[in-house]
Amino acid sequence: MQWIALLALSFALTALIALTGLPAAILLGPMIAAIIVETNGGSIRLPSYIRLIAQALVGCMLASAVSPEIVRTFLKEWPLLVSIVVLVIFAASFVGWILGKSQVMPGTTAVWGLSPGAATASILMAGAYGADVRLVAFTQYLRVVMVVATASIVARLWVHVSPASHPVVWFPPIDAAAFVETLALAAVGGSVGYLLRFPAAVLLMPMALGAALQAEGLMHIELPHWLLAIAYALVGWMIGQTFSRDILIHAFRTLPQTILAILALIAFCGGLSVVLAKTLGIDPLTAYLATSPGGLDSVAVIAASAKVDLSFVLALQTVRLLIVLAIGPSISRFVANRLQQTLDIDASH
Repeated sequence: MQWIALLALSFALTALIALTGLPAAILLGPMIAAIIVETNGGSIRLPSYIRLIAQALVGCMLASAVSPEIVRTFLKEWPLLVSIVVLVIFAASFVGWILGKSQVMPGTTAVWGLSPGAATASILMAGAYGADVRLVAFTQYLRVVMVVATASIVARLWVHVSPASHPVVWFPPIDAAAFVETLALAAVGGSVGYLLRFPAAVLLMPMALGAALQAEGLMHIELPHWLLAIAYALVGWMIGQTFSRDILIHAFRTLPQTILAILALIAFCGGLSVVLAKTLGIDPLTAYLATSPGGLDSVAVIAASAKVDLSFVLALQTVRLLIVLAIGPSISRFVANRLQQTLDIDASH
């Protein structure tokens, strides 16, 4: 009965969220449904092997984001792009450090929660590195909602159009060979990651292998919407089933400070977009969407509806996603250690 309730709620909430135009509805709906079931006496849990499969498929999805056009754009402007990305990550880490210093939430949790872009991947990795995945999920998706709303308003005011919405083809024609290769990538990469037993390896190994093979033209990643939807729903359930009434109460208590932190990050990225526009001579909307601390998928939808340099926007967003995944754990540990030293010094005084 609990599984039936979870499925029904997931479908209903996903449909409602999709009507608002927000991205990741297929993940947010099941996550909220699982939270509702869990905080009202639920006791169901996904088997561990199902969670591993979902993570491996998300890793394949991340690998598919690396296209030849994005690589060419990156190679052309890589010093500036990397500098912008590092500044955004530094700003997010600094804001996270402030939240930790104020004891709004633990330092590691704050850093992962404000990690710009790669929301699903950040949540999956955060738990492996000691962060409270429930607060990370709450902060990440609050950031997604706020960033998408702000970027949509800016794009609408700038070009006087609403973001385009294209109907999703749930069961498109599939390249059978590419689909089998993608499933093999998920199976092999996920298995190798599981055997290596380092944090988030089940996600990172398929992503790294897939990106390398695709860049060399050795494979094409084929992920139909129905399969990706299943993976997202499973991740949503996995996150939601870790919530409790106590963690929800704590999350809502910290809501004002979290909103201020996200607004500060959006404003900083807006300032960087002005510098980027003046330095490269690109139009301000392209610069704004490129530096926006949202997710790659949501920014791509908004950028596709406006007259902007889409390849430049996706290049910077993709580079940031990859750098966040590569150095996120190190930043998290560094900020957490520095924060603990600061708190120890304050306590001794």
